[in-house]
Amino acid sequence: MASLGVNIDHIANVRQARRALEPDPVTFALLAELGGADGITVHLREDRRHIQDRDVELLRATLRSRLNLEMAATAEMEAIALRIRPDMVTLVPEKRQEVTTEGGLDVASKLEGLTGLVGRLQDAGIPVSLFVDAHRTQLEACQRSGARWVELHTGCYAEASAQAQPLELARLSEGSFIARSLGLRVNAGHGLTYQNVEPVAAIEGMEELNIGHTIVARALAVGLETAVRQMKALVQNPRHDPLFGSTTP
Repeated sequence: MASLGVNIDHIANVRQARRALEPDPVTFALLAELGGADGITVHLREDRRHIQDRDVELLRATLRSRLNLEMAATAEMEAIALRIRPDMVTLVPEKRQEVTTEGGLDVASKLEGLTGLVGRLQDAGIPVSLFVDAHRTQLEACQRSGARWVELHTGCYAEASAQAQPLELARLSEGSFIARSLGLRVNAGHGLTYQNVEPVAAIEGMEELNIGHTIVARALAVGLETAVRQMKALVQNPRHDPLFGSTTP
């Protein structure tokens, strides 16, 4: 049964649009926990476009669930992670011009630098996950880096047409199998919605799904606590075949 990590970056996006004090993502993180979130995910970007340093510090001090810090593989972010000590660090690619994270981290081409960073963080007691596409080459590089987790990028699946989605789902299923055969633990996320999450939640070995935008969008209508409860029910009780997405009896 997969757990649910709720990404609250988009709450901070609303606040930063006016450079105001509200809505405070820290308050909304607590509401997400009341809704059943098993963890809270935030991406502290280099340009600080949404989540701010004070948010991460306050979340570390107040959360009762897990704090997953998404970050670029930079010296600045490493220093922050070692100071804040989140429950997990997820290393992600980052481009200033992108609206949101586009694609997985190219671990294979950056293996030497990533291996050092992964080692330093994990030596400090912070488990590291690498956000990657579900390709064997990247997953094997993740294993060589010493990371204990991977987060499979689900964007291609989420954006696929109805005809192509079963193939993308099969690639995720295969990626999960390969990762686990390499001794890696498996999370997934990016672009998942209330309409497409269940087949991914049903993939064998899937431990946690990190979901943000669709929950925040629904929360505008029903409230954050209710939105999280509804998503968690889908994540923990998927009714779909993990390969073809068909509803089972």
